[in-house]
Amino acid sequence: MRKIVVALGGNALGHNSQDQIEKVKHAVKPIVELVEQGNEVILAHGNGPQVGMINLAFETSYNVSNKNPDMPFPECGAMSQGYIGYHLQNALLTELKNKGLKQHVATIITQVEVDKNDPAFQNPTKPIGKFYDLETADRFTKEKGYIMVEDASRGYRRVVASPKPVNIVELEIIKSMVKAGHLVITVGGGGIPVIKEGNEFIGVPAVIDKDFASAKLADLLDVDMLVILTAVNKVKINFNTPEEKDLDSITIKEIDELISQGHFLKGSMLPKIEAAKMFVSGKKHRTAIIASLEEAKEALLGHTGTRITN
Repeated sequence: MRKIVVALGGNALGHNSQDQIEKVKHAVKPIVELVEQGNEVILAHGNGPQVGMINLAFETSYNVSNKNPDMPFPECGAMSQGYIGYHLQNALLTELKNKGLKQHVATIITQVEVDKNDPAFQNPTKPIGKFYDLETADRFTKEKGYIMVEDASRGYRRVVASPKPVNIVELEIIKSMVKAGHLVITVGGGGIPVIKEGNEFIGVPAVIDKDFASAKLADLLDVDMLVILTAVNKVKINFNTPEEKDLDSITIKEIDELISQGHFLKGSMLPKIEAAKMFVSGKKHRTAIIASLEEAKEALLGHTGTRITN
């Protein structure tokens, strides 16, 4: 039996609650197929569209009347973990029962510790929320302390830091549930970013990349494999050019060379590649796979996807 962390992209989950209910019914099928193969699966997921929707709802309400409560960004992340987890565990439990499998499923609202001295806090780059005019952006800066930047001449957006994960607060709970044979959904959206101050964990307005959080989870659980499911079936170099080429397998050394040559885009494939590298380089026996959701089962069998090894 292999122990696997599966990272599912937030864009596979839909942009509103009804859309998400339908999409997760399809998204969980390949994941349950991995369980059916005899693998022990821990599921992580993105939350970009979902946390943006929640944040925008509270922001819009506040703009109508400042008597309506505003919602801090860490709390928006917690809400997204809860409602995505509810849909995922509901669909997973149904599919497991349909296959005659007896696992129980639960979502853990997960805090992920970050370093308060992470350089990302000095240079926030992750845009969240909608576009605003300069007057509104200035008001948000004065009233809320937001950092607002102009984005491609389309208006002003709030930006927050994207620090690296250093620890998972609920790790021991996750370990005990995995050991008991349950299918656990955790570090949703990269986790709720918190900074440790004494015995207290304090939420901070930031976004942890879900692939880095998944890699950290996989490392701390010392699993055999990290599977990052995305929109493409293989990692490509020379993307969108006549020289485009699929990569069936790649080593850590080759990854460093390709990154230095600028083959992977910052906003899409690069964090996945870097997260895979971070996990695999931890111990010799580890493997990471980047593949499409639909072909997850085939990727584990070695028939598709890109395999990252030492």
